[in-house]
Parts: sequence; C-alpha cells; structure tokens
Amino acid sequence: MEKLQNLFNNFNNKKILVIGDIILDRYIFGKVSRISPEAPVPVVEVCEESYRLGGAANVANNIIALGGKVYISGIIGKGSAGRIVKDLLIEKGIMQDYIFEDSRKTTVKTRIIAGNQQIVRFDIEDRRRLEGKAKELFLSMIKEALKFFDAVIVSDYKKGVISEELFRILISQKNKNGFFVAVDPKVGHFRLYKQVSLITPNLAEASHGAEVEIKDERTLIKAGQNLLRKLSCDSVLITRGEQGMSLFERNDLEITVTHLPTVAKKVFDVTGAGDTVIATITLAHISGASLVDAAKIANVAAGIVVGKVGTAVATPEEIIEVWKTHPYA
Repeated sequence: MEKLQNLFNNFNNKKILVIGDIILDRYIFGKVSRISPEAPVPVVEVCEESYRLGGAANVANNIIALGGKVYISGIIGKGSAGRIVKDLLIEKGIMQDYIFEDSRKTTVKTRIIAGNQQIVRFDIEDRRRLEGKAKELFLSMIKEALKFFDAVIVSDYKKGVISEELFRILISQKNKNGFFVAVDPKVGHFRLYKQVSLITPNLAEASHGAEVEIKDERTLIKAGQNLLRKLSCDSVLITRGEQGMSLFERNDLEITVTHLPTVAKKVFDVTGAGDTVIATITLAHISGASLVDAAKIANVAAGIVVGKVGTAVATPEEIIEVWKTHPYA
C-alpha cells in the first residue's frame, strides 16, 4: 500500500498533454411516471440539469482528479457551449493554453436519464476535418507545445481534430524526445496510429483494427498480436467490459500477455470509462509503475467509474480503498 501511495505522490510531478475531440456532456435528470398520450414514449419530468466535460476533456479531468498536471488541446466553437466548456476547464484547473477556437459548433452530447436509466441521447456536432489555415495554426501550436510534456494522450472521437499530419508530428517528436504517446482509438483511424507507445481499444475497435473477430481467448490473443505487428507499437491494452482487460507488450522479440479480470462490483454507466483507463495507465506508467502495474491501477479506476452515473472520475483515495480488499494489494 505504501508503494501505491508513493506512486500517487509522484503524479503531480508529471505533465501530460491531451490532444483530441473536446465534448460537452449535458445531463438532464428526471423521473418517469407516465406514458405520453401523443406517442408511446415516456414523459420525463425534469428535476436537474448539469454539464460535464466529455471526450478529450474528460481524459484531462481524470488526470486532474488523480493529482496530475494536464493541458488540453482541441477545438471548441465560439458559442455558448464553448463558453461552458472553458468555464468547466477553469473550474477543474485544466490548462487550456492550446485550445483552438473555430467557427464550428462545439460537440454537445445530451443524455436524458430517469433514475439510473438513460432514456435517450441526442448529439449536436460538426465532424468536418480541420482544414486550411485553421489546421496549419493548430498543428504549429501542437508542434511547439510537445517539448514541454512527459506524455501525450490522443483522445480520438473522430470529430475532425485527429489527422495524419498530427501523427507525423507526434511520432517525429516522440522519436526525438522520448515522451510516451498513448492513443484511445476510433474505428476508421487505425492506419494513423503507427509507432505509438500504447493503444487502448475496446473489443469492437480491436476486432476492426486487427481484422480479427474476437470470440474467445485464442482470437483475442491473435487480435492483440496483429495490432502490435500492424501498428509497430510498443503495447496494446484491450478493454473487455465485464471481462476486464488484456495487456499485450512487445519485449525484444517476444510478446507478453497479461489478463486482468474486472474489479467492478456494480455497473450503472460505462460512459467515459475508456477515458479513465487511458488517463490512469498513462499517468501511473510515466510516474514509475511498470505497464502491468499501471494497467492494474487503471483496471481498478475503471471499476470505480462504471459504478457512478454519468461521466465520472476516480480519485487516488477511492483507488486505495478498493486496492486494500483486492488481490492486487
């Protein structure tokens, strides 16, 4: 336990840059007691409305909750949703020096929840790729920023920020300066993620990226090996929902596989669990933990956040509390 606490104490000595698609998560909480006479749909009586950081901003929020130092880089619009995002970033203490304001709309995901059940979600977004002068300015800003960080997390929600040109800059600077690059991937972009330090797909994403239908342990291992080979990356962490996660590491000429069963005792909402995983494993690893130990900590953190409703974070205190009663300890 002392070793874990000492690791957490190192978190505030590390600086991480999160690059990706910034999302505003809007939650409308209410209760349902009747069906609409107009159509066979529930009538939600609204009790509360709240806004939370989503997408890349939720990754950054998880790092802050763990005690790390984080800057965020992405695009927001100039309207009211963008202003809410900026206010939330200030409130959380997330540095926004590398945010680019554009004419596009800020992505907003609105979830209507009755009790602990999500009734419906609707999105407002602009998924056009960043182009022209705006793209040139954004990439120039990123290139200048990279020299100041111990790690970079790419949070790809395929909303227009992540590009081939961005990864050329990232990998060039990674090879030059040796910082850690972790990617939370999106289907359709796997060709971009070559030579990164770590990629964290879920089962569906891993199946697509590896071109292997994952049905059992044999196909799971084949998919992990295929991803390591195809992307020439150092490691792959496949998150497997209620089955936990599996870490694949390239060590010299060998590939080692570590399976981690889930530690979640209850699951209310899986929203943002992948953000928690990549934030935790990256921060723990660059702070001194082996990748296997960092994955164990991330597994515990994920088990904590899925037990909460809505986009959530895990704190060091919560992780330590679970760790005390778990075989990891």
